[in-house]
Amino acid sequence: MEVNRYLEILGVFEKLKNNTRHSFTSSGRKESVAEHSHRLAVMAYFVKDEYPDADIGKVILMCLFHDLGEAFTGDVPSFEKTGEDEAREKKNVRAFIDELPPPYRAELSSLFDEMEGMRTPEAKLFKALDNMEAVIQHNEADISTWMPLEYDLQLSYGKESTAFSEYTRRLKERCNEISREKIERAEKP
Repeated sequence: MEVNRYLEILGVFEKLKNNTRHSFTSSGRKESVAEHSHRLAVMAYFVKDEYPDADIGKVILMCLFHDLGEAFTGDVPSFEKTGEDEAREKKNVRAFIDELPPPYRAELSSLFDEMEGMRTPEAKLFKALDNMEAVIQHNEADISTWMPLEYDLQLSYGKESTAFSEYTRRLKERCNEISREKIERAEKP
């Protein structure tokens, strides 16, 4: 790839370091989109023993690229995201991919199609982990950073996406236990 084009592409991904998410870290600062994607990729790597038939390399790519649209739009929390927001993100991602050199264009276009289709074990695992990373991050953050609607959302978010496998269901159940304990501690005087 030509060096100037390479640097332009990296500049787009640098925005993911700057764009913050709704979530806070355990130290009390807002989490960046890039931090979320990085830990999500780490999560995928460390469940490869649970999914020996899945292409974990592909899952890791999904984790790294899934929020590319937020380089253009910023983060919109799931509880505020509209169909219009999703369409704008998708349009920006497709425009970006369409401008990539052929081998990257084909690979990333196929990857995004697979993520959108949600039919493969890799796409299902990616989506379950994506939802769970947000739940885990909220459990790690101080409860004072939670909005009132998040008390219920924390327990329901990811329920549907994690239903596809025993391991992700157990992960969701354990995270819910941690959330309930956190809520109970916060409600005690």
